[in-house]
Formats: sequence, structure tokens, C-alpha cells
Amino acid sequence: MGRAEERRHSYQTRSYIDGNTVRRVQYDQTVPRRQTQKRTRRNPQTRRARARALQMNFGYVAFLAAAGVASLFVSVNYLKLQATQATYRDQISAKESEYTELKMKNDEDYARVLSSVDLEYVRDVAINKLGMVYAAQGQVQTYDSQEGDFVRQYEDVPAE
Repeated sequence: MGRAEERRHSYQTRSYIDGNTVRRVQYDQTVPRRQTQKRTRRNPQTRRARARALQMNFGYVAFLAAAGVASLFVSVNYLKLQATQATYRDQISAKESEYTELKMKNDEDYARVLSSVDLEYVRDVAINKLGMVYAAQGQVQTYDSQEGDFVRQYEDVPAE
């Protein structure tokens, strides 16, 4: 072995750390190269057992193929569901914006209709042209209904 090979495979220590300082060593110390062990011949049984262990039989290959197909199927379905969810999310967002626009338009139209009605004009027509009068103090009768907000009158309401 040449001098260059020894230098390439040797480990030299030129400094060491003690606490928080680095000190220089006064000498060079080389660590010898690690000796490799000679390989022993393996018996034929060991070689055959290793060869058999490294071989893939039909059952193992079939299992790997089935696992690959199953994982591919699950992945593709997952991606399809993600795409469907994104499409639904976009559709919901579009419907929400459409709903907001329609509600704003409806509120504007309602406010416009309310502002266009002159209640003083309606009162004047009702009293002067149609002959309607305000109810007197004793003419108003209250009635409690247990069925709801709507009352349909088929006959006179009895006085209590």
C-alpha cells in the first residue's frame, strides 16, 4: 500500500475541544485504517435460501397488484370528489350572489312602492268620495282566537 493510500484512509486529529475553547495539539495522531474481514465461502444451502427469499412468488405479485389497483381506485375517486366539491362550492357561491342581488332589487322595489303611495290622498278619497268614517269608541270589538292569526266571520260576534 502506498503512502498516498495511507493518507487517504487515515484519520488525523489536529485539535480538540475542551469546554468552550479549541486547543491545538502538539502532535499529529493518525488512526489506522480499518481492516476488512475476509469473506468466507457460504454453503450452498445458505445461497439457495437467500435466492428463494429474494424471489417474488405469484401470490406476492398478485397482492401488490391488487393493493396498487385499490390505491389507484381510491385516489381517483378522492380526486373526483374533490373536483365535485369545488364545483358545488362555486355553484353555491354563484347562487348566494344571485340571491343577494335579487333581495337588494326586491328591497329597492318595495321601498319605491311604499314611497310612491300617498297615504293622505288615500285617506281623502276614502272619506270624501267613498263616504267612509273612522270607528267610534264603542264600535271596536276585540276577539281572541285560539286557532291562529286569521279570523273568518260568518255571523255577528256575540257581546259578552
